[in-house]
Amino acid sequence: MMNRKISRRAVLKGLSVSVALPWLESVSVWGNDSVNVTAAPKRFACLFQGDGISPPDWWAKGQGEAMELGPSLESLAPFKTKINVLNGLFNRNAGGGHARCTGNILSGVALQRGRIIRGAASLDQLLARRYEQESAVPSLVLGCEHPVSGFHESQYSMVYASHISWQNSESPIPIELYPSLAFDSLFGNKTGKLQGSILDHVLEQAKDLRRTVSASDEVKLDEYLTSVRETEKRVRKLQAGPQDDTEAKKLSGQRPSDGLPTDLREYARSMCDVIALAFQTDRTRVATLLLSRDLSGQCYPFLGIRDDHHSYSHSNTGPEYKKIVTFHVEQYAYLVGRLAAMQEGDCTVLDNSCIQFISEHWDAHNSNQVPVVLAGGLGGTLETGRTLDYLPSGNDRRKLCSLYLALADRMGLDLREFGDAKECLAGI
Repeated sequence: MMNRKISRRAVLKGLSVSVALPWLESVSVWGNDSVNVTAAPKRFACLFQGDGISPPDWWAKGQGEAMELGPSLESLAPFKTKINVLNGLFNRNAGGGHARCTGNILSGVALQRGRIIRGAASLDQLLARRYEQESAVPSLVLGCEHPVSGFHESQYSMVYASHISWQNSESPIPIELYPSLAFDSLFGNKTGKLQGSILDHVLEQAKDLRRTVSASDEVKLDEYLTSVRETEKRVRKLQAGPQDDTEAKKLSGQRPSDGLPTDLREYARSMCDVIALAFQTDRTRVATLLLSRDLSGQCYPFLGIRDDHHSYSHSNTGPEYKKIVTFHVEQYAYLVGRLAAMQEGDCTVLDNSCIQFISEHWDAHNSNQVPVVLAGGLGGTLETGRTLDYLPSGNDRRKLCSLYLALADRMGLDLREFGDAKECLAGI
């Protein structure tokens, strides 16, 4: 019997850093010990891929373990019972073309053409406000590709093409492009200046804590601290840039002067690691990750592809573009797998989350429907292991914003309407 209580939001502190703890069965409650709360927190994350998907390879059939997945979704096979593949959802105010389809992917409002930027607060930021008193970091807004300026030929600002997370109608949230700074935001803004690992500075507290928890929690604590250290190593490696060897040069080319990672594989997974740690420690409950923007200029030499992402999207049934889409889904599957491996009471962090994968187009220029995958059950409020087809339901019954209303409701955010929707999506 433990006679010492520790808050489930307790942290190990030392020299301008703090390491928040994961869920431990030996401790009292989430947040304030005086409040009798037993439920684990719910989280929402959105991973975005620009320029659509390859329709022939993007499909799912059946339910649960019997679910069949198309080639683009094969990396999600281990999680068939934890996902929902939604077909036919419609972002009415996207209206086709580039730029305007991305800037409202999480708000659903009609964007304004011309020099005046006007959209609406996105779902992730409304959720961030809902939980801002309960988490140290309101939200993570991360990206693996630089925003761009100027205007698309449709006269919509490229600001819309570069941002999915919006604070209000006029202000997109600045994207954090540096994995190291995203990591620092979780554990203290001076971690990048420390010598060695941040864990070295809280090691004695960690040893004391291990003596106060149950045997199973000792294992969880050790696994968690190892995860922090491995993520930190990955981030530090990216900060240092590629090593002077032939393979690194072949994959990365000349390292950019601003110090950003040059290997997109490591880049994307480092960002996913940061989100996983943030959710595991309840440092934040909301995150977005822009894997590639609309009109993307990303290149994928490790896939044997020479030209940029957007160029291939115009032939989105070709083998090159199929590889690009598959790569992005694999990064999503990596994050889902990380969260599924994090125990949280009788469930996992994934079970208490909703992790969305989405693109603004069904193919290069068709916004009549958008591809959506959800992973996680939001604390048992969201049934999983399903394929849902809304395409035959008619436009008024397949609104993307109706899905967002349903998710907001399950996360305790009461919205009378959102974007073009006033009702929750049926069947979700």
